Amino acid sequence: MTRILIGDDHDVIRTGLRTILEAQPNFEVVAEAADGKEAILKAIETKPDIAVIDYSMPLINGIEATRQIRARLPKTEVLIFTMHDSELVIQELLQAGARGYVLKSNAKHDLIEAIKSLASHKPFFSAEVSVTLLEAFLSRPIGSASTLTDRERSVVKLIAEGHSNKVTAAILNISIKTVETHRATTMSKLKLTSSASLVRYAIRNKLVEV
Repeated sequence: MTRILIGDDHDVIRTGLRTILEAQPNFEVVAEAADGKEAILKAIETKPDIAVIDYSMPLINGIEATRQIRARLPKTEVLIFTMHDSELVIQELLQAGARGYVLKSNAKHDLIEAIKSLASHKPFFSAEVSVTLLEAFLSRPIGSASTLTDRERSVVKLIAEGHSNKVTAAILNISIKTVETHRATTMSKLKLTSSASLVRYAIRNKLVEV
């Protein structure tokens, strides 16, 4: 039996996923979560084989949720189920530990196969995602790397969403001083001089939705 957690902030999506998955003879949905923090807590509580996580969730997004689930439950595979197919988002989620990535538009064709693949600890990507990754790889200069670390991106996202340093620290379970350090380092790396320019960077790179 493959035990599955569903993390998505839309009730209709969660209900639809549960219906599709529980129609399979060897799938069992053991928990649902409406935000990233709840997804982490429910994963720790139920220890699912697969966590199906959306990228865009309240409080903690799919990147940070994936990172924390994988850190606490290394045997739990994370399948990203989202509408986002930008190169930056895909790369960040893979770096966080996701091993599967299915676009919601391809759910009918890919979702069941993706879960079966991850249940065998084999990666699975929608065709469009594979193309995006391949094009990014071929166009990237040798030796290049993402400018920001995963944690710095998480801090930028939360700040861009309007959270204070104190709230950001609480969400990420780090100190306010660490948030301030990440913020200063990020602005230095990106050569930004104001909070407004930091927000524009987050929007331009799809770290936040507008």
